[in-house]
Amino acid sequence: MRASLMKFVRLILFFALPFFLAQPLRAELADGVKVIVNDTVITYEQIQDFVEQGGATESLQRQYAGQPDVYSQKLAELLNDGMEQLVERELILHDFDVEGYKLPDSVVDELVQDRIRDRFGDRVTLMRTLQAQGITFEEFRKEVRDQWIEAQMHRKNVTQEIIISPFKVENYYQTHQADFKVEDEVQLRMIVLNKATSADTNTIALANEILAKIRAGATFQEMATVYSQGSQQKEGGDWYERSALRKELSDAAFALKPGQVSEVVDTPESDYILLVDQIHPAHVKPLGDIRDDIEKTLRTQEQTRIEKQWIDQLKRKAFIRIIP
Repeated sequence: MRASLMKFVRLILFFALPFFLAQPLRAELADGVKVIVNDTVITYEQIQDFVEQGGATESLQRQYAGQPDVYSQKLAELLNDGMEQLVERELILHDFDVEGYKLPDSVVDELVQDRIRDRFGDRVTLMRTLQAQGITFEEFRKEVRDQWIEAQMHRKNVTQEIIISPFKVENYYQTHQADFKVEDEVQLRMIVLNKATSADTNTIALANEILAKIRAGATFQEMATVYSQGSQQKEGGDWYERSALRKELSDAAFALKPGQVSEVVDTPESDYILLVDQIHPAHVKPLGDIRDDIEKTLRTQEQTRIEKQWIDQLKRKAFIRIIP
């Protein structure tokens, strides 16, 4: 009688619980069906195992250790995303079968051997790893097969259809000019002398001595190599946008012309001597410099659109039931 009552209580809890739980009562939910996709079921445990790959849940636990409410929300979002990915995979695998494609066992065997060689080195290491994770070899083999099919179907239905015309690139460039604006830029070399304390006067005295040697004919590169304590010892300066420099350095640098050396720039932490190589006024990057980046952006956008269209089409043809 007591055993029957406990079984009834667990059953009530199962259907009364929210979409997902964290660790408590996971055992009771392990075999619970969360989604039915055509003739395939996806369980709570499958979804939890899927999102745990790569340590996503552990990362959330560390990030929101002191915020249980936020952690629960983020975990629910992660699990929902994992469920959607598994549903999409089942739709793609079903479409592979419906289209009449076949993947011979011999090909799967080759894929498995490639995966073992690339990720585990040998079969013994694989089996030890699978045993530690509670995964059978057949489950591993099926995962390799499914991932390959998913990738190939994605390539066939999404990637191969994407063509980015020059007109699209140019139109994107013209309508997103603000994204390609560059501030005033200066190519700058520095001699950096760090102060022991903010009251240190020896550093500025040394900086003035170095500046006097440069004015007398010593090369900036020579002085930088001998004295600079920063990372600016190489020949040829780095490019900086105006906003990337602290105000004292920005004001000094942009007041110079190419080839000119600044006076000593004194700050509470360090003293600087600057040499300007080149200055570029604010401008919009030329299309030729960013054409490849725009093409990548447009390709990604188009891929997202086509992929959604494809998955939506598969969903309309499928039977999908999410168990609340």
